[in-house]
Amino acid sequence: MGGVPGRWLPAAYEASGVRAVRVALVSAAGFYLFLYGFGSSVAATYALFSAVALAGLSRIPGTGPQRAATVLRLVPVCWLLVVVGTFLSVRTWSAVAGMLVIGFALTFAAVGGPRPAGAGPGLQLLYILPSFPPYDPDSLGLRLIGTTAGLALLVLAERYLFPEPAAPSYRELAARAADTAALCARELAGPQHALSSAAARRAREDSAALRPLNVPEADRPAGPGVRDRALTHTGLAARALLGRLAALAGPPDGAGDVLHGVSRLAERTAGELRPQPATGAGSGDAYEDLVAARARLAAAPARPAAPTVLRRDAAVLEVADVALTLDTAAALAVRGRAAADRVQPGRFWYARTPAPLLWWHRIQGHAGRRSVFFQNAVRIALALAAARLVAGLDTLPHGFWAMLATLSLTRTTVGDTWSTIRVALAGTFAGALFTAVVLTLVGPHTAVYAVLLPAWMLFAFTVGPVKGVGWAQGLFTVLVAMVFAQLASATWKLAGVRMLDVLIGSLIGGVFGLLAWPRGAHDELGRAAAGLLRRAAEIVVATSAAVAAGGTGADAASGRGYRSLRHALIMAESAFAQYQSEPMRFGAAAPRPSGPDWQAALMAGHHTLWGSDRLTTPPEGAPPAAAPALGPEPAEGLSGLGDRVAGRMLLVSAHLDPGGDTPPVPAPLRDPAYRGFAAEPPGAPRRYYAAVSWLDSLMTDLERVTAPEGEAG
Repeated sequence: MGGVPGRWLPAAYEASGVRAVRVALVSAAGFYLFLYGFGSSVAATYALFSAVALAGLSRIPGTGPQRAATVLRLVPVCWLLVVVGTFLSVRTWSAVAGMLVIGFALTFAAVGGPRPAGAGPGLQLLYILPSFPPYDPDSLGLRLIGTTAGLALLVLAERYLFPEPAAPSYRELAARAADTAALCARELAGPQHALSSAAARRAREDSAALRPLNVPEADRPAGPGVRDRALTHTGLAARALLGRLAALAGPPDGAGDVLHGVSRLAERTAGELRPQPATGAGSGDAYEDLVAARARLAAAPARPAAPTVLRRDAAVLEVADVALTLDTAAALAVRGRAAADRVQPGRFWYARTPAPLLWWHRIQGHAGRRSVFFQNAVRIALALAAARLVAGLDTLPHGFWAMLATLSLTRTTVGDTWSTIRVALAGTFAGALFTAVVLTLVGPHTAVYAVLLPAWMLFAFTVGPVKGVGWAQGLFTVLVAMVFAQLASATWKLAGVRMLDVLIGSLIGGVFGLLAWPRGAHDELGRAAAGLLRRAAEIVVATSAAVAAGGTGADAASGRGYRSLRHALIMAESAFAQYQSEPMRFGAAAPRPSGPDWQAALMAGHHTLWGSDRLTTPPEGAPPAAAPALGPEPAEGLSGLGDRVAGRMLLVSAHLDPGGDTPPVPAPLRDPAYRGFAAEPPGAPRRYYAAVSWLDSLMTDLERVTAPEGEAG
């Protein structure tokens, strides 16, 4: 179907209106088919709540076809949850134990990326549902039939009803950035030796488009596998390449071959990232041609009388290194381990690691109290187990509602939890009053509820997500009353039961939210990124000193500093994936507010590691040779620059993870009066300018971290 029903609604209600139509159609179709067509209240209940769980309570990101594919993959998981929940519910203690284990596992599964994170609440509901009376394992067949029918209808609705325009995938965004990089390199190597205003604008726009803040949740590469990790690095490298090219200036002279090589390789990278990648001999030729051109430029005789040329050559070598990194990352993102033979030593540690080990690494990295995934899993598991225990021991009427309240009202911070509970209780109270009036007026006439239910579902799922959790809880209170009134006779007392259950579930969620040291993913990412920059600052100082003093540096990569920086990078990338995977709050219609450019912080870490390795390690295939020490003036200047950049890294790290008296980051980070980066000490060799170019690029990364949203290119 091509028409979108939300077009006649106000703009704020369009998305929720389309979603509400799908949920209402699927839920009502399954419910009425089994209840009035086949006379099975069990199958009808499971058909309705399966659709509500994965389309109403869950926030699975993506377009309709993407969500349909996700739901289809989750069907076996849903069957397993219904089976296990049915058999464990026979005894209270087994139901509580199952709730504890399953609740933790389903919440912790968010380490797998935005899709499992978004589906988690709905999967929890499909386990909670069979955990309550009637305890009837003999009805398992009907439960599975209803669940399957509800999910099948949902898959069809997501796939074919009201298709949305698909946003460009992250691979396509990276391909566009690579195309723009190729254009920029061509212009810099051309007669004007400068970027046109159109190319500069495209570079800024394509770089900003790769920031996860501007990418739909479903398309963010946050999974633990090789391809997702490599696609993340592809985005990092593409942004870095555009930034390096935009900063180049001056005629290329001997660097023209390198820029032409960058252009050809970037074009090939863009082609590889698209659905039908270009393969064959030309693929390897472009890469090898750039490697050869870079080697020729790096080995060119030093020209002490032309420091401007040396400075520009060093910047061009930085560009070539990033272009090679981009191509390797893109190859890994497209072909996975089949492209691992192209990986340079010390880079892309995950390229040859088996998938189970990568999953284990992700799980192990979050199996601790500092992980927000772990915090959320513990909080939800304990709260649901406690709610199930209270419902079992006190024979709480409709205890299912108490657990649903616990699940839907617990937030990632205790402040959010308690503020949400206050609003939700007010909404539930209003909904309970309205429910009591409806049940009193309508009485046992189920035909009236059958007519009202689809319209009310449409209204509830359209208005609730936009108006907030108070409206959502109030409208849902009326909705479940209309459902249960058709399954069994109901009086106005049902409204009071609903109010009591929500109150108990909310209190349990709030208490366990307080006890489980809740913090948001933002804070954990800030801590990890700050730690990364502190480790990077150590490497910057050590590398600057090593270049100034000379020597081989052949064993630097095995030193403790490199290992610490690599570990900090891995932890920061895990925290970044966690931040991207954290689903939007229930009822949130707007994206997260802009903040630090976290991707730029990761870029700074990678550039520190890779640049240090390039400056202190002989080129691949070259024999180890001791580099001469710099002269007194270049050595002093380079050491001072290294100390200055390291100090700025520490200042930005404090900004990302501030304390009570953290000093503000100076604006701008670069002191206009400081001329250290532009200094041309007499007799400075090519190695000096290579190190200065590296430090200058790190300063650019730091400026991006703290730049306002509109200025971060």
